[in-house]
Amino acid sequence: MRPLQIALFILISGVMALGSPGLSHAQDRAAQAMKKNDRNGDGKISRKEWRKSAAVFKKIDIDRNGAISLDELRARFGRGTKNAGSAPPPPASLERQTLGEIDEGETLCAIGRGFTCDIELAIKRGLFETGLRPRFPENLKCPDIDEQWAISYTQKRSRENYHGGIDMPVPTGTPMIAAAAGTVVGKYVGKNSYRGKEIILRHGPEDTGIPLWIYTQYAHFDEMPKLEVGQRVRMGEVLGPTGNSGRGRTPNVQNTRRRPAIHFAVWYSTKPEFDARPTKIIPVGGVWVDPNALFRKKPPLDSYSMRALPEAEKKVAISVMVDDGELIPADTKIVWPYTCSRR
Repeated sequence: MRPLQIALFILISGVMALGSPGLSHAQDRAAQAMKKNDRNGDGKISRKEWRKSAAVFKKIDIDRNGAISLDELRARFGRGTKNAGSAPPPPASLERQTLGEIDEGETLCAIGRGFTCDIELAIKRGLFETGLRPRFPENLKCPDIDEQWAISYTQKRSRENYHGGIDMPVPTGTPMIAAAAGTVVGKYVGKNSYRGKEIILRHGPEDTGIPLWIYTQYAHFDEMPKLEVGQRVRMGEVLGPTGNSGRGRTPNVQNTRRRPAIHFAVWYSTKPEFDARPTKIIPVGGVWVDPNALFRKKPPLDSYSMRALPEAEKKVAISVMVDDGELIPADTKIVWPYTCSRR
């Protein structure tokens, strides 16, 4: 063996002999950091207690609640949160990367729709009406859409804008559920956003049966979900209670109240990578999806193809979870983000 090969062999052998020290080491480092900084002993670190820079604090404070938890420290040191229930284990990496390294320049504007962005980029990536509508199973009562995909919101905003999802009004507190098994990749308080409290899940091909990376967004929670970034969830798992959080309908008015409802949005990418921005997730090469199209459960899902469908195919059969736990159909990997009830 060459000297370098011998060194690598010894290193690998040592790691194997010790088992998996990375997790326990990360756990120790996280616990040490908590003990060092948590001066009042409340189990979390406030900005005043934090001894390093504000930039580092902001990076570790994943849920943006102004305090660092032990789970967030463990994520910082390479150990994510435990799995939820019997959900599949988290992926080895969330493939988080910056768009500047691996993506064409227009995706940030097309999906993020920042104030300096041209709305035409979002339209180019599929943010336009398709005419799809849901068709629910017979003899079930399911929350239906009152504000459709890609309708114009220009009159409600200070510039040209279109609805990037579907809204379903329900009573306050109604549980939102995961449309498919997946991983939490984004969690935002949303004090200054129209979406309010929200989380974003990423679903791999094995989660949905669709050979794409799907992202689903759930917004207007009444309170922040207790799930953490990196945590796995099961299809149908309760994410949190519906509310009316977020800015209201009138431009520049912070506290205008809206009816309680979910804002449910979908994107897809052919790549697993994404960019985690301070207020949003940007899938690399991301494409807007009419959420109704997701329930076709096979490509194509893009808005151009959906708009071109014959009218007879624009009523999409929706797979659901009934409030007693039954799945319809029984083998589905994707469900409506609310349970349905029997009539």
